[in-house]
Amino acid sequence: MRGCKFGMRILSLMLALTMSAGQSLAQTSDSNLRVMVVDPNGAAINKARVSIKVGSKDRVAETNQRGEAFFSRLPVGQYQIHVAAPGFTPRDLAGVSLPLNGNQLEVRLEVAPVTEQIVVAQDKREAATDPRGSAFTNVLTAEQIALLPDDPDEFEQAIRMLAPPGAMMRVNGFLGGHLPPKSQIREIRFRMDPYAAEFHNAGFGSIDIFTKPGVNQWHGSLNLGFRDESLNARQTFAPFRAAEQFRRFAATLDGPIWRDHTSLFLSADGNANYDSKTILAALPSGSFFNDIIRRPSRQLNLQARVEHALNKTHTLRGEYQRNGRRMDNLGVGDFDLAERAFFTDQTEHIFRVSDSGAFGKKLFNEFRFQTRWQEINSQALTQTPAILVLNAFNRGGSQVSSDRHTHDFELADNADFPVGRHALRFGLLFEAGNYHSNALSNANGTFTFASLDAFRTGRPTTFTQRIGDPFIAFSQYQFGGYLQDDIRVKKNLSISLGMRYEWQTNFDDHNNFAPRVGLAWSPFKNGKTTIRVGAGIFYDWLGSETVEQTLRVNGTRQRDLVVTNPGFPNPFSGGLQTVLPTSRLQLDPTLNQPYVEQISVGVERQFSQAIRFNATYFYNRGVHLLRGRNINAPIPGLGRPDPATGNITQVEASASSTQHLLNIGFHLNQLRRRLFFAANYSLSKATNDADGPFSLPVDNFNLRAERGSSAMDLRHRFFMMVNTNLFKGLRLGTTFQATSALPYTITTGFDNNGDTVSNDRPAGIGRNSARGAGRWEMSTRLSWGFGFGQPPESNGQVRPHVAAIRMDGGGDVLGNMPSMPGANNKRYRMEFYVQAFNLFNHANLTSFSGVQTSPFFGHATAAQPGRRIESGLRFSF
Repeated sequence: MRGCKFGMRILSLMLALTMSAGQSLAQTSDSNLRVMVVDPNGAAINKARVSIKVGSKDRVAETNQRGEAFFSRLPVGQYQIHVAAPGFTPRDLAGVSLPLNGNQLEVRLEVAPVTEQIVVAQDKREAATDPRGSAFTNVLTAEQIALLPDDPDEFEQAIRMLAPPGAMMRVNGFLGGHLPPKSQIREIRFRMDPYAAEFHNAGFGSIDIFTKPGVNQWHGSLNLGFRDESLNARQTFAPFRAAEQFRRFAATLDGPIWRDHTSLFLSADGNANYDSKTILAALPSGSFFNDIIRRPSRQLNLQARVEHALNKTHTLRGEYQRNGRRMDNLGVGDFDLAERAFFTDQTEHIFRVSDSGAFGKKLFNEFRFQTRWQEINSQALTQTPAILVLNAFNRGGSQVSSDRHTHDFELADNADFPVGRHALRFGLLFEAGNYHSNALSNANGTFTFASLDAFRTGRPTTFTQRIGDPFIAFSQYQFGGYLQDDIRVKKNLSISLGMRYEWQTNFDDHNNFAPRVGLAWSPFKNGKTTIRVGAGIFYDWLGSETVEQTLRVNGTRQRDLVVTNPGFPNPFSGGLQTVLPTSRLQLDPTLNQPYVEQISVGVERQFSQAIRFNATYFYNRGVHLLRGRNINAPIPGLGRPDPATGNITQVEASASSTQHLLNIGFHLNQLRRRLFFAANYSLSKATNDADGPFSLPVDNFNLRAERGSSAMDLRHRFFMMVNTNLFKGLRLGTTFQATSALPYTITTGFDNNGDTVSNDRPAGIGRNSARGAGRWEMSTRLSWGFGFGQPPESNGQVRPHVAAIRMDGGGDVLGNMPSMPGANNKRYRMEFYVQAFNLFNHANLTSFSGVQTSPFFGHATAAQPGRRIESGLRFSF
């Protein structure tokens, strides 16, 4: 019995060990997989969709803020993996083997050459009518961005030309500041849906720039550029080819400071250069003076950004910018002689914090905070009295002595909450600014002469001088709140209803409700045609510069001395002079907040996966716009309404405007897998009553006579960009832009109505009734790049074969369009480039004279730069 019991114990122990081993074997036969999805530069891609076929079923996961998707308890074996993300070419990985222990796989997605936003698992008509979807949206990918100019100013100009006129530009939701370097930009998105209630500004669209998300590997780049006059063309009005030198650098470094949690992005760019400005003036001797003055400048911009993954759904981003620029010999050129020069030294500090992510299953929230300090110092070369002979020559000191300090901040929060067919969005915006300014201008006075003959005989029209304490300090606050409901009426029809409210100090008008409405309809089953209609009201803020001027020159703190028919050089001798009582600036006490009423209708057609066309007509009407008016101007035969006061320039909301705009866009992508083409054309007519808050009319008692073309009334505007991969690492990017002539005003040069302003026009001649000359130029950038060095993450192993497939399920294989063939599989990348601005050296004339007493009447006296050629290199790892 004992032996039997012992035998049973041994048998039980063996069974237990066998079962334990079986369980261990079953456990070790499964594996975990972490898929890391990155872009061509190794930056993590958030919200990428990763699917793995397990038997007859697909297991799907979405990447988090660090670009990671997790799969657990996968049986050991070989799998097919499909990875897709909006804006990137999807990839299939075949024959991926899983080991018996935990595994990590990195999948690198190429930027999609097709610019449409791809919405996974969404009906095409729903995608087309989604107010925040891809319709009427175009995207510049990282590859296309790389072919734009390397100079930050030229880069920003090219971006703005791709958008409709007046488009609002934001970087990660923030306005203002310096643009991030090209290598840190993930994409640039152009949208033509301005009626979202979250928008304060009126316009015809928006430009949203998104930086790359956090990374788990260190990357960096160095960019150098150089040009001088040796390959440049002579400027049109220059007597000889002027000296020029441009030296630019940019460096970036980004990587993890806490792997899988915190990433650091650093960048620095700057330049030290000088260019030349032409002077073309008519002298009292009867001769013409034509010369060139060198204008040195230097700039340094520093940026640091930290991104920290708080959890799987929230990313906290902090950013600091320090932007500085010094420019010398400003104020010189055209009719202004060298003694008119002044310099400006500007420094800006920006600190930003933002957080975005989900709370629970339905609420998504984004928070932004920005604070900015800005210092601007300007000083004149001399402080001698100024002599202005209208459109002939200007001499004497510019009399600028300014020191301005501003501190402002912005606090914004937006939230999304879906309820059935309703997608609710609501938010708040609060802005505040504190301003300290010590600006002394025209302290020693200015003589204005109607013509050279008047100067030769010593007969000025007016003498003006600003007297008093220039220091001013004030604060300004503004608030906005909104609610929007995007309603899915049908699969092919959506309606957006929104209401925004705004308030600002300096306005007693607090009834500022701005309703917005939008409709999107896709009439056909294929979802390739979308029609959008929208309307809304947009209020405008009162600028701090306008408030500052009215507070400073209020007749007490500072005042304007005005002498008509003064003597020369002593304005108080001559026998004919009249000294006006104190003049001042002021805000209309009944000032209303300006606003714009806008409507639009547009249609977009997608002809194929590669070709898109859209056309949108906009109409807007400006109401209660700001203008200046002398409410104490002399009444013919009666004199001034208040004889004890001089000029009272009042800023009032009595102007209006209208604008018609037809914008047409065409986009062609991946023609034969190598070409990207985008073109944008605008036909516009803009009419208004004034060009600014201090723009004075010819007749202060007949404001209707000021109705005319806007100073920025560009009837025709065309921009085209072509990017193509040639062969063996060669890439070519070309841009062409053309605009019709801008208007200008014809004046007599005299002050016949006695209001002390020499802006009188000939009888029957309207404001901005003359036109200058159209402009066009073509620029191009040719680059050659290659990669070298084994990437550290590969460890000498061959990567799985990757093929791109269509998202529409067609399944036919497309060739990739890499920025550098093979370069993305190398540790280091080198690129050499040469770019030419105004390649054909076309003379783009500017500064047309409209003063009838000027020797240059009806002619241009300046031009934009001629051909400039820059070369450089970029190294990255």
